[in-house]
This record gives sequence, C-alpha cells and structure tokens, in this order.
Amino acid sequence: MAESNVVRCGWCGTDTLYIKYHDEEWGKLVTDDNTLFEFLVLESAQAGLSWITILRRREGYRKAFAGFDFRKIAQFKEKDVERLMSDEGIIRNRLKIQSTITNAQAFIQILNDFGSFSDYLFSYFPDRKPVVNHWKSLDEAPVSTPISDAISKDMKKRGFKFFGTTICYAYLQATGYVDDHLVDCICRK
Repeated sequence: MAESNVVRCGWCGTDTLYIKYHDEEWGKLVTDDNTLFEFLVLESAQAGLSWITILRRREGYRKAFAGFDFRKIAQFKEKDVERLMSDEGIIRNRLKIQSTITNAQAFIQILNDFGSFSDYLFSYFPDRKPVVNHWKSLDEAPVSTPISDAISKDMKKRGFKFFGTTICYAYLQATGYVDDHLVDCICRK
C-alpha cells in the first residue's frame, strides 16, 4: 500500500519520529519491567507538555537516568539531582527529576509486592487482559477511565508522583494495556 494511503491514528501526524513511535511501539503490550519503568519516567516527564517534546528527548533521558535502570535511579542522591538540573537533554524540572527517583523506589516496592509491574497493572483488568476499544475517531477516546483512576489513586498512595489518572491512561495506551488504535488504523490488531 502506498504511504499516502496508509491510515494511522491522527494524533501522530506526519512527524517521522511520531509515526515510527506510533507504528512500532504505541499500543503494543509491554510486560518487561525495565521498559515499563522507562515509559513511566517518560509519561511522568510529559505532564504539562506535548508527548513529541518528550519523545525527542528520549535518548537524553536514557543517558541522564542510567538507561532507565530503576535500581540505580532509586539510589540517586541530591548531587544527582543537581547534575540532572544542568542536563540539557532532559526537561530540567526539579520536581519531575526528584519524582523519577521517588518513583523508582516505589516501583521496586511494587515489584517486591507483586513480582512484576505487569502483574500489578493486570490486577486492575478484567480477566487480566488488555482492554481493546473500537474507536472510529480520536474524539471518542477518553482521557481517563475507572481503571486509570484506580491505578493512579493506588500509585499515589504508594508514593508515586506526577502520575495522575490522565497520565496513567496515556501510560496504559502507550504500553498496550489499553488498545486505542482507531478501527481503521494500520496498527489495529
């Protein structure tokens, strides 16, 4: 099929980085803890910003945050926060940087309690399976659901920061726990 005839979810537009992300990652089920943590960092950093802004800095985040190694990040100290505050490859927001460290610590606790972050997430889903929606237009997709409400509320109790229900829903979409590819999208399963 010619590229001009390819139908994708409209949010990815024509930016090649966005299209690659849409086609190769968004909505594909992730069960690997390291990748789930990477998306948690990126989605949390995105709060108040556009996703493309974060996507363009993804490699900067990878370098700044020890390849998204949550065990290393959980050990970061104030000197690391100061180092990161001068790193032009990431969003230099002190609260977001500190929240990444706090979230790494909370992430490890969830792994201790549930065995994997995927098992934690699936504990909120009926039959422990992803939700597959059948939207025909972007306007139909919600920004949050009772599942994202419950997960974000529990994560907040567990100490996570910058992970409200809207960010949680975007996280679930990105990591494939919710399939919101439009019905006519080439990525539709």
